[in-house]
Amino acid sequence: MSCIEQMKYRLYLERTSFKEAREYIEKNSEEVYYVEPGYRIFKDYYIIGVPPVALGIRGNEVLFTYVKPCHGTFVMGVDSSEEIARLREREEKKIKKTLKESQKKGSEKDKTEAETKASIISFGDVYKNK
Repeated sequence: MSCIEQMKYRLYLERTSFKEAREYIEKNSEEVYYVEPGYRIFKDYYIIGVPPVALGIRGNEVLFTYVKPCHGTFVMGVDSSEEIARLREREEKKIKKTLKESQKKGSEKDKTEAETKASIISFGDVYKNK
């Protein structure tokens, strides 16, 4: 018996496509987070899907896709404040990392622009040395 079968869950869509599941989650969630296929949820369940894979939060419920072999893709909801906190923390880390990278690129760009400006010479200066 899998972890999901032991939890109290609600089914919202049955035997659907990944695209329809993502659209349902996007339209019916207060917050939407996108994860890569293979993202681990509820400690031992791995999200399967075609990127971008959406996870939604509605109240205290996490909406996600569940793929059951031979039965297809489902959209399920499970109450889990722990998983919601983990998703939000992951997103916050991702944003901070992106901000740090853009600041680093910005300082490198400024340095490159300063070097370029320092090396610019006038048309007349080119011919003075000859």
